[in-house]
Amino acid sequence: MLAIDGPSGAGKSTLAEAVVAELGSRAALVSTDAFATWDNPVAWWPQLERGVLEPLSAGRAGEYRRVDWTSGEPRPGELVTVGVPGVLVLEGVSSGRRSMRPRLSHLCWIEGGTAAERLERAVARDGEASRAHLRRWQLFEQGWFAVDGTPESAQTRLP
Repeated sequence: MLAIDGPSGAGKSTLAEAVVAELGSRAALVSTDAFATWDNPVAWWPQLERGVLEPLSAGRAGEYRRVDWTSGEPRPGELVTVGVPGVLVLEGVSSGRRSMRPRLSHLCWIEGGTAAERLERAVARDGEASRAHLRRWQLFEQGWFAVDGTPESAQTRLP
């Protein structure tokens, strides 16, 4: 299991997609973006644990309900099945959280530039209407990473 963690707008999704493309059918990708909302940035973890991580560790397929943002507000979306992969790639903010680290094969941290650069990339991705939410999110994740010690725990750190 590989976790690719770092702040919003850092390039985690791009890196994770490249890793999964390189590994091909041996890998599966699960993004924390499929669970997180503005009001629930990291407390959703039990859903991932029960729906995906526990079944996979028992050699069974897992599943989760992706958050659907198409209306502009989070609501339950499609049911996603995750087959048992050779490599599970967890990508997103808090994917390398302290409680997960004993089970990880590798934790990669990607900084992705300055907070201002990351904010502009995230706004370009999510739209100008998300700017205020993204600023609040950046403040949250800064505190989260400091308390959780994620950057310092990573075996690989990318600028």
